[in-house]
Amino acid sequence: MRIYCSNCGWQPVPQSRWGCTCGHAWNTFDTRARCPDCKKQWSDTQCLDCQTWSPHQDWYHGKEAIDLSRKKSKTRERVDT
Repeated sequence: MRIYCSNCGWQPVPQSRWGCTCGHAWNTFDTRARCPDCKKQWSDTQCLDCQTWSPHQDWYHGKEAIDLSRKKSKTRERVDT
């Protein structure tokens, strides 16, 4: 699986950092966009290069990303019904 911005193609590196509203800075892809400090789950991620916001899930590309998305949808369906 590859992680990159769907808008501009920028790829984060392990040293890339995003900031949470609680003030914590971390690599959002280490935790699938959940702040390790306050536990806020971010649904969107801003590209550090082009500054565009997009759904966090849209950053994941490749077969594994598709499989994870399907698994998440099935889990959501079971919870909602």
